Amino acid sequence: MLFDTHAHYDDARFDEDRDALLSSMPAHNVGLILNPGCDVETSRKAVSYAQKYPFIYAAVGIHPENIDENWNNDLAVIKEMAQRETKVRAIGEIGLDYYWEKEERARSRQQVVFRRQMELARELHLPVIVHDREAHGDCMEITRQFPEVRGVYHCYAGSVEMARELLRLGYYLSFTGVITFKNARKAIEVIREAPLDRLMIETDAPYMAPEPYRGRRNSSLYVHRMAETIAAVKGVDAAEVERVTMENGKRLFAIS
Repeated sequence: MLFDTHAHYDDARFDEDRDALLSSMPAHNVGLILNPGCDVETSRKAVSYAQKYPFIYAAVGIHPENIDENWNNDLAVIKEMAQRETKVRAIGEIGLDYYWEKEERARSRQQVVFRRQMELARELHLPVIVHDREAHGDCMEITRQFPEVRGVYHCYAGSVEMARELLRLGYYLSFTGVITFKNARKAIEVIREAPLDRLMIETDAPYMAPEPYRGRRNSSLYVHRMAETIAAVKGVDAAEVERVTMENGKRLFAIS
């Protein structure tokens, strides 16, 4: 079965059919889903889905786009959830996003909050789910400062050289529907070089639906397309990619 290691079912686009959609997943060969939070509210929702569905696990964290003046208090709530809830298996989604944020002061605050959440992951012995958008250099600098922490760079968009360093640091690389697009040359190059036992697949639902579903609301129903694409690049059966990426996700998130 497939493991969608990153999907946001807290998004309002699932409000009309969330329960029916999630309940259908095992019948569609989706055996596990990890729902990361992006702030306190969505982290609480992720935990609630993990409590309701046996095949869903949660991560809790503050996304770089969701940092406000109360972030210190929010981080205390995130820590309490991570300590209390047994199905919280990572701190995330955390990291840096410079695509929207051009002001240096705001970028510096993102870095502070990223470091604080890496410290939390280290304290709680949890992996991290890292969001890195147009911030490769600073993300790597902060990642290097926490050699005890392991995790995954989700929706990986960096270079082959950056991938090599992350692999040396013990990180996994995860890929979305972007790898099915015609212009995904850089990601395909990374997949070709990286060992299969360090790759994971995800939808990042409801965003970035793969071909031939591009433009639709994404969901874990389409995660098989990432497995099929990686299989084609690697020259192996899709069933082998399905099996290994399931094992990889279970290993990182300590799911028995």
